Amino acid sequence: QVQLVESGGGLVQAGGSLRLSCAASGIIFSMTNMGWYRQAPRKERELVAVITTSATTNYADSVKVRFTISRDNAKNTVYLQMNSLKPEDTAVYYCKGRYIARDYWGQGTQVTVSS
Repeated sequence: QVQLVESGGGLVQAGGSLRLSCAASGIIFSMTNMGWYRQAPRKERELVAVITTSATTNYADSVKVRFTISRDNAKNTVYLQMNSLKPEDTAVYYCKGRYIARDYWGQGTQVTVSS
């Protein structure tokens, strides 16, 4: 059974930092492209950052420079380091893994940035 479990969300003031983690099980993590997505109230879910199996990364324009995605294949975990947070970063953040042409999602973790 594939499981993706996010952690690290919370409440932070504008300008602060958080690091999200997503621990995966039930898949060969090193063969899985991973990504972070977010969904704000009354908005569609959007891509934040992705990292491929070869550690190539890509970011939404709104988070470039401020956010960093990374992975640790030994720990089956993907991270999202978020710096210089803004109130508009407030959302539920979801981890997604694409393994053997199937997408798997975590349950999400809330990030709230106060002004």
